[in-house]
Amino acid sequence: MPEPREQAKDDWAAHLEREEARYRDGEARLADAAPAAAGADAHSGTDAVAAAEGRDPDARQRQLTRLGNAAGGAGLALLMQGRRGEAGVWFSRAAERYRESYAEAPPGSWGRPIGAIKAQVLAEDWPAAEEAARWALESGAAEAESPIGRYAAALALLVLGRDREARPHADAIRTRDDFPESVGDALAFLAAADVLGYTEAVEAVLESFEQRGEYLEDIPAADTVVVLQALAARRGFAAELSSPLLPSE
Repeated sequence: MPEPREQAKDDWAAHLEREEARYRDGEARLADAAPAAAGADAHSGTDAVAAAEGRDPDARQRQLTRLGNAAGGAGLALLMQGRRGEAGVWFSRAAERYRESYAEAPPGSWGRPIGAIKAQVLAEDWPAAEEAARWALESGAAEAESPIGRYAAALALLVLGRDREARPHADAIRTRDDFPESVGDALAFLAAADVLGYTEAVEAVLESFEQRGEYLEDIPAADTVVVLQALAARRGFAAELSSPLLPSE
């Protein structure tokens, strides 16, 4: 079993630079972000790719998702450096890109609403997080049968403080083989205001991050734990946690 990852402080500047570069490259591949791409059919290389992705709705929604991931990665790199204000700008940008991508995404793409909600929570922008949560519910998350859809519903309802409604969704996913048990437990215990149960569950979520070999956008940060802790703090029972994968206070 791998040891929990240690991350050198001076690596975060490199992570940020990489994510910003990925975001700029993604913007260049969208026709509405690169007007010159409209006439790029006669050319080859990056311009032609950008033009094709601008015309193809499926390619566009996938590119918007990549933009959301890159913006979220930049936000996490800043958050881990304690640069919360700057991080919030990037997290809000990530939420916008996820919401844009959802309109043309395949049915059941609940990762986009989840990404938007989490990004606004990470930005510490609770009015925006609540708006994203309402959007997820209006999009049908509470009626979804898939575990990712029910995760979106539970998360949205917890953000809105509708804990009693969140419990059935959290309970439904915590026992499934195709969803992380500790995350489902943490959501369920948040909804039930079970302090001990939540503490044990969020510690398990953190441990799962520490044992990972790969991270989204190659950013070694336990973003889900940060979101869970923010929800717990609003209820007055955030756990005491310490890890190189968590931002310092």
